[in-house]
Amino acid sequence: QGLAQGTASHLKEAPFSCAVPFRSRFHSNFSLVDRMASKRYGAVGVGLAGAVAGSAFIASPGSQTKNGALRATRAAPQAASASASSAASTASYAAASVVAASAGVLLTRRPGAMSKTTVTALQAFEQELGVQPPVGFWDPAGLSKDGDVEAFKRRRSVELKHGRIAMLATMGYITPEIAGKFPGYLSPSAGLKFADVPNGLAAISKVPAGGWTQILLYMGWCEVSRGPGSDIASGRPGDFGWYVLTSADPEQKKQKLNAELANGRLAMMAIIGMFYQDGLTGSAWGDWSLYTDSPLRAFENETGVQPPVGFWDPLGLSVSGNLSDYKRRREVELKHGRVAMFATIGYILPEYWRFPGYLSKFLDIKFSEVPNGLSAFSKVPALGWLQIVGFAGIVELNVYNEQVNDEPGNYGAGFLGLRSIGFMNAGIADPEVRKKKLNAELANGRLAMFAIIGMFFQDGLTGSAWGDWANYT
Repeated sequence: QGLAQGTASHLKEAPFSCAVPFRSRFHSNFSLVDRMASKRYGAVGVGLAGAVAGSAFIASPGSQTKNGALRATRAAPQAASASASSAASTASYAAASVVAASAGVLLTRRPGAMSKTTVTALQAFEQELGVQPPVGFWDPAGLSKDGDVEAFKRRRSVELKHGRIAMLATMGYITPEIAGKFPGYLSPSAGLKFADVPNGLAAISKVPAGGWTQILLYMGWCEVSRGPGSDIASGRPGDFGWYVLTSADPEQKKQKLNAELANGRLAMMAIIGMFYQDGLTGSAWGDWSLYTDSPLRAFENETGVQPPVGFWDPLGLSVSGNLSDYKRRREVELKHGRVAMFATIGYILPEYWRFPGYLSKFLDIKFSEVPNGLSAFSKVPALGWLQIVGFAGIVELNVYNEQVNDEPGNYGAGFLGLRSIGFMNAGIADPEVRKKKLNAELANGRLAMFAIIGMFFQDGLTGSAWGDWANYT
């Protein structure tokens, strides 16, 4: 952290706008009910997203068939396949149930039901430095929900230090590759030249113990020489008395300080990525093909492996190389993606066109009377929901329950399932064209899963799937 002391100084001229009187008003208005509501909707959000995205990666207890060597056998016993197919159906039902329940809870909170005097934690700090488009004040973990100004200052100070160090570290990775290294000796007594020290993580083992001692002592001196927490005590996080990015124009100075925060955040992500790529391939921009021990190679040629991320499995769910588990997750992913694409279109289409006539003649409900989005949950009669769930169950259990050529998601129904209703076609003969279209289906389905979750939340909080966030007061 001490390496950042020199460049950490410019915030001294930037006043901290969250004053103590505002904090007092914030605490007086933020009632216990508001706190409980905030926690409740955070849990709903996690549950809703987890149900849709996470269920595709829940391993079935009965599926223990291993794939041996990652690239070796591709065959799985029939019993394991049957068990995996049953587990896929169960996971789909569970996901659908949780999504419906979570979406119903969101209905209870509409824009008009919120107190106009409520001051949320987001509003407590939304004018601070670093609050920039497109995300605004982004605090997904809710660390600032209590409106504690002192805690906010401490976190901002730490963020600035880490960002500055990360920017220096990122440049430290790049500069030796482009500009070369210092001439002469790093340690004359050890006969170690700068040119002998490799770039990146490999340098850790080359720098002698005396060198590391000097580095740590200098960092410690920089950290405590002005007193621990001196910048926070002065009310100017990151201000250590030495200014680099400053300006007489307040707007220009604010722009520069915002740029520093944004670049520091980017650098923190960049340096972590460099560490991982260096550690696994031998260079911060090494070829991933050099990572020959990667478990991802078992499935790197499967459908859905596309640029820029390739086979992306950050949780390591496929590290076992279990082909049966992989196929079950791929089938569930395809089902969820297809349902999400229909749901997304179902949000958009009623804004332009609705069926004529009655949804329920018996209950005198017309299609035109059913609102769009989450509000429709309370308007569709119970018998209508029974029909919907019953139809989905029949399709799941009796129509699309056998895969063609053991290919996940291929039920022989053709494009948009038209073969199921008698519209036969020969399919796609060209293997490359077919692969391209299947990749497009997976990519669009993944995008649609994100889109429909975003629509749920925006609808629940603003009153419309594309509502104005200004309504979420």
